[in-house]
Amino acid sequence: MKSTQYSDKVLEHFRNPRNVGVIENPDGYGKVGNPVCGDLMEMFIKVGKNDKGEEIIEDIKFRTFGCGSAVATSSMTTEMAKGMKLDDAYKITRNDVAEELEGLPPIKMHCSNLAADALKAAIDNYRTGKESVIEASVSCQALEIKIILGLDEFTGKGVYREVSSLDEFNDKRVLIVDTGEKSIRTAVDLTKHTGRVILLTSSATPPGNKELQKELKFSDVKILYQSELLEIQGTDEVEKVIVHDLDENENYELFIDAVIVLNE
Repeated sequence: MKSTQYSDKVLEHFRNPRNVGVIENPDGYGKVGNPVCGDLMEMFIKVGKNDKGEEIIEDIKFRTFGCGSAVATSSMTTEMAKGMKLDDAYKITRNDVAEELEGLPPIKMHCSNLAADALKAAIDNYRTGKESVIEASVSCQALEIKIILGLDEFTGKGVYREVSSLDEFNDKRVLIVDTGEKSIRTAVDLTKHTGRVILLTSSATPPGNKELQKELKFSDVKILYQSELLEIQGTDEVEKVIVHDLDENENYELFIDAVIVLNE
């Protein structure tokens, strides 16, 4: 799926999410998890009162583990709910959030647009005092689809969707995204052409079959575990990438000459 299928508003909230964090001792806490695609949303709310004595969401924070749509919908939900009367905030729906974001791809409406549910769970927790954790059993047929900003823009300008010759990578700093065993094999073979090969994988352990794992262990490939590629940047050619560390929940930059994202 190309990033252009996402609205500018979705990309803006993905790049610059609002209200990220934790409220210590919140009045309400809700969590929604999708065990199929792994998305997880947590909502924290602080309840106050307006001039009329009506309960309002005085402060709201979120934490999200998931794809770009999960981050964007969580961010937008908090922006919509902050300052809103509690009863009105409870009525926010997934469709409301998608409309405010100027649309979401259909698959993301079901597998990642769960933030409104997490908000309701937090309000329920505030009102009843009972733990409010929801497991959303929804199908995600396109789990492998992730937003990688700049992927289309830099294809042919340092981004490779297929590799015909390894010679063109001689002495370059190469980042390979783990998309399957073909990408792992390419990473190992590339070490014969350059000493700067980085394999990025969302796995916490060496990826691939046992034979490939063994080859990786004794190769010069540097593995970035529990990581995702968020964005590719540069002027006319690839210059650097933004990587998200899933374990530390932090983003950082890597200066790179080439990025390989194979279609497997």
